[in-house]
Amino acid sequence: QVQLVESGGGLVQAGGSLRLSCAASGRTFSSHTMAWFRQAPGKEREFVAAIRWSGGSTYYADSVKGRFTISRDNAKNTVSLQMNSLKPEDTAVYYCAARLGPHSVTSSLYHYWGRGTQVTVSS
Repeated sequence: QVQLVESGGGLVQAGGSLRLSCAASGRTFSSHTMAWFRQAPGKEREFVAAIRWSGGSTYYADSVKGRFTISRDNAKNTVSLQMNSLKPEDTAVYYCAARLGPHSVTSSLYHYWGRGTQVTVSS
């Protein structure tokens, strides 16, 4: 059974940093793309960043480019999202997701999801 478990969310002041982690288990993810999405209250879920498990190619939404960094640890089967220079508009529930194949910014194309972790950025 595939499980994605997020951790690392919390409350931080604007300009601060947080590091999210996603522990993946239940299958081999070598052919998968791992991604982070986020959903703010009253808004649709939006793509944040993605990484190909094999090769490590990365992709970012324009809104986070230069501030967020996605990475993976093959030995630990984890994917992380380092978030710097956080802004109040980054406040959302952040979800880890996985899909077999290349990256996509469309959430419906992802097969596996975690339950999410709350990130709140105060001004």
